[in-house]
Amino acid sequence: MNGTITRPWGMIRKTRSFKDIVGALWDANPISKQILGICSALAVTVQLNTAIVMSIALTFVVAFSNLTISSMRRVIPRNIRIIAEVAVIATLVIMADELLKAFMYDISKQLSVFVGLIITNCIVLGRAEGFALSNPPFRSFMDGIANGIGYSSILIGVAFFRELLGSGKLLGFQVVPNAVYEFGYVDNGLMVLAPGAFIIIGLFVWLEHTLLNRKK
Repeated sequence: MNGTITRPWGMIRKTRSFKDIVGALWDANPISKQILGICSALAVTVQLNTAIVMSIALTFVVAFSNLTISSMRRVIPRNIRIIAEVAVIATLVIMADELLKAFMYDISKQLSVFVGLIITNCIVLGRAEGFALSNPPFRSFMDGIANGIGYSSILIGVAFFRELLGSGKLLGFQVVPNAVYEFGYVDNGLMVLAPGAFIIIGLFVWLEHTLLNRKK
């Protein structure tokens, strides 16, 4: 041992997973740092409930696609790896879409084609190609969870402010009292449009860069 202390493999693995999650939230957030997944951030964040369901669906797909592709990485021929990755991702997206239709039909209708478009989301394919193909299954799975959390943090944050400012509601419940409207308060119509989402995402990016620079 030569006086050195070796940490158990489980502790090392947990440390790496924790760093992956922290990195996906701050240093390499898929939306605010890598500018990926912007389309869904614009389309499904008018209401908080659709943003939450979309976040869960994408996290499920990216985590289990990473796990599957990492488990198969030694047997997937390099020249058809993209085809194999897309096939795995498409299968998981279909599963997620069918589950939503079975158990959350109304929200599934609101999300429309955007669950299916997870197949083309750069976050999912990027993690499969850039991480899962060169890392073991458990760490790949945790990387998928981490990037799903990073994506969800921005998506849910944007939806929170858009629904609150745009309609005075959260999760469909009236938050701004009706008495306030009688004194002249008017819902901000900009928040229910795509430019409102761009503005809030820009504020999130500014806040994150400000905090990171202050930390450095």
